[in-house]
Amino acid sequence: MPIDALEPSPIVRLLGKPAAELTGADLVRAVEELGLRQVNLRYVGGDGRLKTLAFPVSSREHLLEVLVRGERVDGSSVFEGTDTDASDVYVVPRHRTAFVNPFGERPSLDLLCSFYDESGQPLPYAREQVVRRAAEALTRETGMTLEAFGELEYYLVDEPERIYPVEEERGYQESTPFSKGQRVREQVLGHLTAMGVRLKYAHGEVGNILEEDRQLVQHEIELQPVPVEQAADALVLTKWVVREVAAAHGLEATFAPLVSGEGAGNGLHVHSRLVRDGANAIVGEDGLNDTGRRLVAGYLQTARALTAFGNTVPTSYLRFAEGDESPGAICWGEKDRTGLVRVPLAWNGDVLPGMVAHANPGSTEPVPEPATHPQTVELRVGDGSADVHLLLAGMAVAARRGLADEGSLELAERLDAADHDEDDFEQLPTSCGESADALEAERELFEADGVFPAALVDAVLAGLREAEEHAGDVSGDDEARDELIRRYWHVG
Repeated sequence: MPIDALEPSPIVRLLGKPAAELTGADLVRAVEELGLRQVNLRYVGGDGRLKTLAFPVSSREHLLEVLVRGERVDGSSVFEGTDTDASDVYVVPRHRTAFVNPFGERPSLDLLCSFYDESGQPLPYAREQVVRRAAEALTRETGMTLEAFGELEYYLVDEPERIYPVEEERGYQESTPFSKGQRVREQVLGHLTAMGVRLKYAHGEVGNILEEDRQLVQHEIELQPVPVEQAADALVLTKWVVREVAAAHGLEATFAPLVSGEGAGNGLHVHSRLVRDGANAIVGEDGLNDTGRRLVAGYLQTARALTAFGNTVPTSYLRFAEGDESPGAICWGEKDRTGLVRVPLAWNGDVLPGMVAHANPGSTEPVPEPATHPQTVELRVGDGSADVHLLLAGMAVAARRGLADEGSLELAERLDAADHDEDDFEQLPTSCGESADALEAERELFEADGVFPAALVDAVLAGLREAEEHAGDVSGDDEARDELIRRYWHVG
């Protein structure tokens, strides 16, 4: 298959083959011809952040060894609860993830890695292995693939500007010079596309916040649908690139659920769809079909437990309580931006040609059809504190539940927000402790078929309960509330 002339990845352009087909020998050639001097093996740790192991390029033999064999690392320093007397684990590069590092002192080839234990088996509690197992179990049971992508919000923090100062809550898709941070957004887009991360767009978000000594300007970047394993990796890479570019501009970037006493927090909404043989399985001629409604029901039925992965810090629950568009009630609706699950407007094949013709009088150019129908279901529970691999793994578990449960269609009908008030529905947890209780009650669902190891669920529960213990009651105490916000400033 020929490579698209607009392909942004220098590695794919050079080698003339898709990323999914790359081999270790291919990457050796790329290192030689692109003049790269270092290889960075990267992996996602137990805290959800990207870690790095750097190797200098000293010979072709050593380079190929690193690219194929990987390395050993200390698992006890990566994942909580790992025994130090048996903690050596392997990290093995996934060649399809290779990209040229846009940062650093030396031109480098970077690859994401997977974890394996001493017997060569996938490490049960490694993040990428959990979401892989969840995705495989769903496909094995249903014959469908869960694809997903995130809408990731973040704030850039800087000193207030005298020229074209920002206006509070007026940032939505604002343009320069009123928008602050557009150069950061554009550089992030450029780096991520060259790295192979599929993106939709980036724009300014609503949340402009002005304080006495700083301004906080909110942005959003939206990705493209890919299988959930890749979607989780893409979100981790996106956070890393946003922070790197912001730091290069002397700015601080934060994905914290709540950033101030005023204004919006940072959500992480995840869109998803089920695909069978290249076709979108959740949509029919009249919109969302029964498979789509079963998917919605699975998310709603599992929502309280999913907060354990998507809302991991005390400020997550302050955001639920205080945010204008933050979800609270466990319900869903079409095009409604306040529901927990939303079915967004999709391009309608019946009306699209008329719109295009009206916008472009006299044009006879045919309207292109996407390979897969773009309809998605949007789960709005997550925020910037989410452990994205576990959240997407949990969504795959919830999807299986919805597709298998005989009562899913009735549940979806009952939880439709169209004719009800939000108070008519069950509510999301109001604290880390309640979230832990919800996961505890549902742990058998997540542990089924070995998707979530029991020890990993125990660690998540312990983390939530410790956070609850240390948070205290900040209601009516602005100073304590600000201190709590700052404590969780760099989550995710």
